[in-house]
Amino acid sequence: MKTVGILGGMGPLATSDLFNKIVTLTDAKNDNDHIHIILNNYPIIPDRTKYILGDGENPIKYMIEAALKLEVMGANVVIMPCNTAHYFYDEITEYLTIPFINMIEETAKEIKKVNPESKKVWLLSTQGTYKTKIYDNIFKNYDIEISRPGKAVEDVITDIIYSIKKGDTALKNIDKNLLTSYLNSIEGESIILGCTELPVAFNILGIAKGCIDPTKILAKSAIHFAGKRTLED
Repeated sequence: MKTVGILGGMGPLATSDLFNKIVTLTDAKNDNDHIHIILNNYPIIPDRTKYILGDGENPIKYMIEAALKLEVMGANVVIMPCNTAHYFYDEITEYLTIPFINMIEETAKEIKKVNPESKKVWLLSTQGTYKTKIYDNIFKNYDIEISRPGKAVEDVITDIIYSIKKGDTALKNIDKNLLTSYLNSIEGESIILGCTELPVAFNILGIAKGCIDPTKILAKSAIHFAGKRTLED
């Protein structure tokens, strides 16, 4: 069985969510059936969105350092529970001799697998992810168009993301009504929770049903890479 290395800390709760999903989705009968996971929770990595928007330190050297530590410790593959950080994916892979599963690419593959006719999805993400067009650039290879909500909804999404990052899991100051109204307006269409804090937050808010969760997709890809089956196979 192969060892999975998690390049985490962006943020810690999202990292914990990925770890939990790998464990709970693995088809295992006892402790020994589970996957060997090396988790590098490295929260010192500077904010990716702030850097992309021109207001922060470049995080690339920290991510390369974290990835190399995983490889040195024996990881056979690297996975990274941060959508925005995939803007730096190519730079990180240049330093690795082991595979690095791309969460965004895995999400595109899964969407096409579930619905080969899919042509458009709505993306909820950080401003950094929107600006860099990392979803657009990969999804165009799968003939899928990325759509984004209006500014009011984007502002709520940003508030949610940074609330989770600072440990505010009550989300009391979030305008849930605006968000729920938006989700109802596009009911029946595909919605990607394109920031790893969002699956956590949407579960807390009770509005995760029907949304596409890249964290879960990445967890299943990691399980398969390690040589195990998932409970959904």
